[in-house]
Amino acid sequence: MGKLLVQQKDIVVPGEVLAEGMDFLPGEGTYRDKNQLIANILGLVTIKGRLIKLIPLAGKYKPKRDDLVIGKIIDITSKGWIVDLNCPYTAMISLRDASSDFIPKDADLSKYFKIGDYVLAKIVMVTSQNLVDLSMKGPMLKKLEGGRLIKINPTKVPRLIGKKASMVTMIKDKTDCQILVGQNGLIWLKGDPKGEILAVSAIKKIERESHLSGLTEEIERFIDEGLKKL
Repeated sequence: MGKLLVQQKDIVVPGEVLAEGMDFLPGEGTYRDKNQLIANILGLVTIKGRLIKLIPLAGKYKPKRDDLVIGKIIDITSKGWIVDLNCPYTAMISLRDASSDFIPKDADLSKYFKIGDYVLAKIVMVTSQNLVDLSMKGPMLKKLEGGRLIKINPTKVPRLIGKKASMVTMIKDKTDCQILVGQNGLIWLKGDPKGEILAVSAIKKIERESHLSGLTEEIERFIDEGLKKL
C-alpha cells in the first residue's frame, strides 16, 4: 500500500520524497525513482486523486504560443524590432506583424517603436530553436505609454490573475488603475499615483504569499485598509 508523505499545498524542494509505493502517479514537476515519487522543482504540492504534481514557485519564463507578454524594444533591424521578454530568449516583431497598416521596407522604423519602448504583444510562434515571433495585431496590443512597470516571478502570474481574472479585476476596480499582465512576469500599471503605489504593494504581496489559501480575501482587506489611509 502506498504512503503519502506530503499534504495539499505543502512547499517542497527538489529531491524531496513525496510518496512511496505505486499507488500515486507522478505529475508535472515530479518523477518516479523505483517506488518513490520525488520533487524535481521547488513547488507547491497539488494532489488530485492519485496524481501528485507541483506548481512552480520559482523559475524563468518559457515562451509559449498565444501568450500575452510585455517586452522592451532593444534593437531595430531592417526586418523589424528585437524585443527583450525578461527570459533567456529574445523575440522579433516583423514589419508585417507590427501594424495593421502597411510598413514599407525603407520606412523609419523608429517612428513606430524606438529602442527603450515597452509593448504589449502576443506570441504567434516559438520554434524548436526557441526563436520567438511576436504580433502587435489584435485587441489591447499596443505600445505602453506612461504608467509604471514592475516585475514579478513569472510562476506567480496565474495567482495574480486569479480564476476568471477575479484577482486582477478586483485590484483594478479598487485602486482605479489600468493593469496589464504579461505572462512573462512584467506588469504595467497606470492610474493616480497613490492608486498605483497601492496596486504595486498588493501585487508584491501576492507574489510573496501566492502559496497561501484565502489570498483573494486577504488582498481585498489589504487594499481596503490602504484606501482608508490615502
